[in-house]
Amino acid sequence: MIRHIVLIKFSEGVSEAKIADLFTELKQIESKLAGLRAITAGRSESPEQMERGYMHGFVADFDSWADLQAYQDHPDHQLLGSKLVAHAVGGKDGILCFDLEVNETR
Repeated sequence: MIRHIVLIKFSEGVSEAKIADLFTELKQIESKLAGLRAITAGRSESPEQMERGYMHGFVADFDSWADLQAYQDHPDHQLLGSKLVAHAVGGKDGILCFDLEVNETR
């Protein structure tokens, strides 16, 4: 499984309601791609408080690297990505992405 982790530092003035709308739009992509297992999005609730301004983010789990690529190429992802960039501090500089292969055997 591939875990796609995205942290977003939203610009000052972007409301929690607007962020919720963006995450709702993100969640709608879930049903459009067979290899996309699940998306979880929200605001950090970490007791460590080490977010460094990246207070929102999401995790998307994929069956394979090819499924992650299909998500990245999907027009709905492209559109949402441009909205996230437009609302992030410094555009792309306000977004961190990290992709990790997760071994599911125990």
